[in-house]
Amino acid sequence: MLVLTPCASPLRYGRWPDLALVVAFKKRGSILSKKISLAVILLLFAVSGVSLAQSLKRLVNQPPDGAGIGFQLTDGTVLYQGNRCTDWWKLTPDITGSYVKGTWSQVASLPSDYAPLYFASAVLADGRLVISGGEYSGCGAQFALTNQSAIYDPAANTWTMVAPPTGWYDIGDSPSVVLPNGKYLVGRKTNKNMAELDPTTLTWKKVKETGKSDFNAEEGWTLMPDGTILTYDVKNAPNSELYTPSTKTWVSAGSTVVDLHSPPAEGCLHYGDHGQYTYCPPGEVGPGVLRPDGTVFATGSYTATGGAGHTAIYTPGANGGIGTWAAGPDFPNDDNAGDSFAALLPNGNVLVLGNSGTLYEFDGTKLTSEAVDYGSLMDLPTGEVLVGGSAVYTSKGTYQKSWAPKITSYPTTVTRGSTYKISGKQFNGLSQAAAFGDEFQTATNYPLVRITNQATGHVFYAKTHDHSTMGVATGKKTVSTNFDVPAGMETGASSLVVVANGIPSKAVSITVD
Repeated sequence: MLVLTPCASPLRYGRWPDLALVVAFKKRGSILSKKISLAVILLLFAVSGVSLAQSLKRLVNQPPDGAGIGFQLTDGTVLYQGNRCTDWWKLTPDITGSYVKGTWSQVASLPSDYAPLYFASAVLADGRLVISGGEYSGCGAQFALTNQSAIYDPAANTWTMVAPPTGWYDIGDSPSVVLPNGKYLVGRKTNKNMAELDPTTLTWKKVKETGKSDFNAEEGWTLMPDGTILTYDVKNAPNSELYTPSTKTWVSAGSTVVDLHSPPAEGCLHYGDHGQYTYCPPGEVGPGVLRPDGTVFATGSYTATGGAGHTAIYTPGANGGIGTWAAGPDFPNDDNAGDSFAALLPNGNVLVLGNSGTLYEFDGTKLTSEAVDYGSLMDLPTGEVLVGGSAVYTSKGTYQKSWAPKITSYPTTVTRGSTYKISGKQFNGLSQAAAFGDEFQTATNYPLVRITNQATGHVFYAKTHDHSTMGVATGKKTVSTNFDVPAGMETGASSLVVVANGIPSKAVSITVD
């Protein structure tokens, strides 16, 4: 995993331009560190903030305690884990809807005994955020594969701890996904076990793993339009697999053609209260993102010879059947995306963070170097991508009209402080729109409602919740969500759009009382 950290601190994604930094990679089971001189680091920041300003723009207000991993909440704000791991911070766009000019405020902290580093995560259909497990506890102090979980409620500004699935003494940095029915599915890192969390009861139900080829460690899960989940194996690379939630079975989806995983670890790690459990790292892969054309762009880690990471493209079969794989372009300059971030851009390209710190765009054919920066990638409702909580990336080109959400039923008059239902098509977008090698799921496949006052031009987000589906690329199917009109927003003639993965619907006119 690529991380930036002060030399005496736990591994973190973040920035300390006044300190010498370490770039650390998980490689062959050990962490190889290479110090980068302060001059080089400052040059990186200068390049990304000045010479590439057309595509990358720094936030006016930087995160107060750095920024680890961020999540788009359904009220338009963005929630970030701070560098102390238990502290969390909220980025609120300004009155014009700008995140670049947004402001930060601290929200409730996690309980002091849960300070996870590298975990599974998701924004649920009811608008809450769930995080599960943690590769390290104590904010990086100990390799623990903790089995703890917690849910954040933005309305109450509280965290609630969630008991682990029965018999699970570890979760760690595991793959996870919110299924179309709203259940949160997690794969246990150290074996083939899976469990679903019911967001209503906060109880887990174990799920059969029939047909699973290898254990879940270091895999990423990509939600497909038919509700299946695609993964490409790490331990059993180059095999890929498809999981069908309705039958709870895994089947092979064939070879990825090129090897996407890094070499397996040379040795094993011990964890548990007394070091009684053993985990042997199988290597790493890169993120996989579903594109608007229905293909999945899968990225790879470094190769056995240390050369450029490979990529592969999966094309589903007819009616969601088993598809085919083809080799994609290798990363330029011996780069790779092992255990790194990717996000779907409004123009249909995939933005990938290489382990060198270079941002690449994949347009379906080639990878093009675009900017230099570090940090998590997440789609904003403005069409920009938030990079590491400190900058936004803007791509060229735009979306096709057929990709946009479409509103078919809505209230023409709304009252501040009240809740309403809105219906239409493709409210969840065409993809989860974000991926990592395994953990750090920051999917944004849920609708946001943005209201703009026509007289002032001021922008307000109405919190959405209880979406009818969490599926992707729902096509002609009618879907819906509920939205809460902000109690303090301006009244009068306004326009309303539904936004999914940074792509807005055609605006409709409403009156706010």
